[in-house]
Amino acid sequence: MRKILVVGGGYAGFYTAWKLEKKLRRDEAELILVDPRPYMTYQPFLPEVTAGSVEARHAAVSLRRHLRRTKVVAGRVTVIDHARRAVTVRPADGPEFEIGYDVIAVTAGAVTRKFPVPGIVENAIGMKHIEEAVAIRDRLLTSFDRAAVLPPGPARRRLLTVTFVGGGFSGVEGFGEVMSLAHALVRRYPELDPSEPKFHLVEATGRILPEVTGRPGRWVVRSLEKRGATVHLNTTVKSAVDGHVVLSTGEEYDSGLIVWTTGNAANPVVHKHTDLPIDQAGRIVVRPDLRIGTDSEPIPDAWAAGDDAAVPDLASDVPGALTVPNAQHAYRQGKLLAKNIAASLRGRPAKNYVHHSLGAVATLGLGRGIFQYRRLVIKGFPAWLMHRGYHVLAVPSWERKIRVLAVWITAVFHGRDIVSLASVEHPRDAFVTGE
Repeated sequence: MRKILVVGGGYAGFYTAWKLEKKLRRDEAELILVDPRPYMTYQPFLPEVTAGSVEARHAAVSLRRHLRRTKVVAGRVTVIDHARRAVTVRPADGPEFEIGYDVIAVTAGAVTRKFPVPGIVENAIGMKHIEEAVAIRDRLLTSFDRAAVLPPGPARRRLLTVTFVGGGFSGVEGFGEVMSLAHALVRRYPELDPSEPKFHLVEATGRILPEVTGRPGRWVVRSLEKRGATVHLNTTVKSAVDGHVVLSTGEEYDSGLIVWTTGNAANPVVHKHTDLPIDQAGRIVVRPDLRIGTDSEPIPDAWAAGDDAAVPDLASDVPGALTVPNAQHAYRQGKLLAKNIAASLRGRPAKNYVHHSLGAVATLGLGRGIFQYRRLVIKGFPAWLMHRGYHVLAVPSWERKIRVLAVWITAVFHGRDIVSLASVEHPRDAFVTGE
């Protein structure tokens, strides 16, 4: 049997292993997947996790539960040495070890892009993983509790100020959902005035949501501003030391919650620790059929997909265009990657990846959204319903679909759960202090 190694258990990696299990006989190949987390994160649900509209565990798909024929290795791949057909794995405990393979599928994904802004690493929270979305929610809920017992002034104002840096999909969706939660939350605090919570969205370019055209994007800005947000376009964060935000426009203010959503950067193992070919952006060079390499110099038994792969966009009219690193492409590339690997093992030709966009849909908070497909634009409640309908169908497994639907139906009758569990970050405090 040939040994197939999948590096990374995100969207592309999970679907690659999941579909390979269904396409290959048990005696055809041994499947191994390496990832430090025991689950695949359904990232489109992270904004709703921050708002409590989706339970955190329901946005995570267990690898061991759904990959029944795949050996799941809990660890981080630190080196890919394809010349030797081996990877180095660093587990959470114990020494590093090597895993050999015959065929590799690199689906390690990307990491959050950071800039050398003073104070960001010490104070900001990303929004790429489940624990980050939960921390954002708990930080907001705890801030309201703390602010309610303080007199009006700088300390209270700081606790009730939220800043999102980055106006892409994850930033705008997270921003809209946090605003929606805060507006619902303030009604539970008679000590606070509804005008006190402040929300800042900072974007370095002149527009937000680059996946939608200019006019709908401007509508989103106006919609957020009508709800009390301050949208800073063509603006960057110069400093965030001790939560004191300094913008490139000269404006300064204190913020108790800073969320960093400025896009993706190359995964370090792909960018620095592999002998596979990479482009200038640190992504693996792949052909349209997801094989690593070029038409003139293919790399045998090596494949890649997802955010860490520079996949040619055959559906684009722009020469040399690459697919956008998002969930829509990673999901479909993972499925095709499994088909192509299976075909390759059986001596059949691989198919090229071609996907025409289904449009862009985003939630802007409870009951608000936007959808665009070419010139068709839908706004408000219908777009929000489309967002929920699409993603409940897209999340893997019926078990997860039913759990998410159950939470949504419960919220219709009982509202959002507003309990903060920030104390779970320090579980021994009560035991140590005896309080």
